Parts: sequence; C-alpha cells; structure tokens
Amino acid sequence: MATITPLDSTHFPDWEPLWQNYLAFYKASVPDETTTLTFNRLTGENEPMGGFLARSPAGMAIGMVNWIDHRSCWTPGDYCYLQDLFVAPEGRARGVGKALIDAVVDAAKARGCSRVYWLTHETNTDAMVLYDRVAEKSGFVQYRVMW
Repeated sequence: MATITPLDSTHFPDWEPLWQNYLAFYKASVPDETTTLTFNRLTGENEPMGGFLARSPAGMAIGMVNWIDHRSCWTPGDYCYLQDLFVAPEGRARGVGKALIDAVVDAAKARGCSRVYWLTHETNTDAMVLYDRVAEKSGFVQYRVMW
C-alpha cells in the first residue's frame, strides 16, 4: 500500500517527473517556468491550492494529485477541483489512485468544501473504471473558449 503525504516545498524532485508524465499522457507540455510556478502555487501558503504525493513502501514517488478550491454560487462551502491525478505504471491497479482521491476528499471535507469534482478525457477509460466506482458522473459536458 502507498503512503500518502501532503505536497510540500521539498517535494519538487519527486513531483516534477510525475507531472511531466501526466502532461505526456495528455500529449501536452508547459514551459519550465509554468511548471515551477505551478509547484510554488501548490506548496505556497498564498493560493487555495495543494496536492499529495503517493510513495511506494520503498519510498519511491509513484503518484501525485493537485487540487484547487474555488467559490461557488450554489453552496456556502467552496468546491474542490481535483485538477491533476497521475499514478506511475508501477502503482496502477494497486489502490494508489483511490488513495490519492480519498486524500483530496478528506482534506476538502476538513476545509469545509461542499464537494470534490474532476474531469477526465473521454479516452481515459482505464481511469474511468476507478472514477465510476468512487464518484458519480455529473452529466455535464465541458465547453471552453481558449486563446
């Protein structure tokens, strides 16, 4: 079983390779400056953001999750958006993804959030097997305007 710990400023060497693999999975990239900024936001005290790392029994980082809290017009409590979740191949199908989701949910409840939600790509069918077990589909379709 993996050990789940809150992300802190000393974890960049463990988090960054997982982040890069997550981006590669989605065929995306961001500039190094954005990666550094993102990590600093996740581990700083000034942003409503954070994350968790999953470590194998041997201490190797095998999973990461990043979350963002934001206001809602529908509830008094903030919503927690689980933005990024990645488990390395050696941690898959071993409960690591669920443990990371559970860590986000538990922490969101402790912060007084009203819900945790996330998106995934329609082709991410392996992850959706887990997501269908631990959450319900909202029925909403995402639209976006990009520039």
